[in-house]
Order: sequence, then C-alpha cells, then structure tokens
Amino acid sequence: MTKNDFTKSMQDMMGAFPVDTKAMQDAFKTQAALGEKMSKVVLEAAEKSAEVSTKWTKSTLAKIGEVSTVKAEPADYAKAYTDFASASAEMASEHMSAFAEIAKRVQMDTVELMLAAGKDMSAEATAAVQKATTDMTAAAKKATDEVTAAAKKAGAAAK
Repeated sequence: MTKNDFTKSMQDMMGAFPVDTKAMQDAFKTQAALGEKMSKVVLEAAEKSAEVSTKWTKSTLAKIGEVSTVKAEPADYAKAYTDFASASAEMASEHMSAFAEIAKRVQMDTVELMLAAGKDMSAEATAAVQKATTDMTAAAKKATDEVTAAAKKAGAAAK
C-alpha cells in the first residue's frame, strides 16, 4: 500500500479558487462615493441651520434693543415686554419651521442616497456573485479533474 500525499493537490485546489480584488475595489469606491454624498447633505444642512440660527439671533437682538430703550411711562415698559414676548414666540415658530424644513430635506436626500446606493450595491453584488460562481465552478471542475487524475495515477501505481 502506498501513502498518498494530498498536500500539493490541496494547495493547488485552494490556489485555483479566485479572489476578485476588482469587486472589492468597486465596493470601496461605491462606499466612498456614498460617504462623499452624505457629507455634502450634512454640510448643507449645517450651513442652512447656521443661517437660520444667525437670523434668529439677529432678530432677537433687534427686539431686545427696543425693550431696553428708556420709556416715558411705566405702562410703556409693560407694552414693550409684551410685544417682545409676542415677537419672540412668533420668531420661535418661524425659525423652528425653518429647522423642520431643513430636517425634512436632509431626510429626503438621505433616503434618495440610500436607495440609489442600495441599487448600486445590489448590482455590484449580483455581478460579483455571478463572476465568483462562474470562477468557482471552473476552479472546482479543474480541482476535481486534478484530484481524479491523481487518484487514477495513485491507483495505477498501487497495482
């Protein structure tokens, strides 16, 4: 009885299985592009939020300026505070609506980006799986043929 060493056959078989580095590079590029687009959405939202905050601050400071002026009658102070409170509530409502619009826009942009990215990644994954299946089938057939040939050779040598 002969002792068969299948180490080389196993190494050849494992070496025959393909690794598709292009698929990995494409996936990385797709992920980087998604990150870039998401960063753009976030930066635009931050810029718009800063604009709303600045506008709100300027409006509030202007209204406080009116409150802080000297009044002729004590009742004028009460009226100034009431006007300030009313204006502040109105400004809060307006600016909170502006923030809500910004948040809504970010949400819509994010959903669009995620849907597009999902389609891109799905297409890439499908192509990679199809290529891998084809390559693996070919590699498995080659490995099977080599193992069969080695077994036949070993069987013939044993006789």
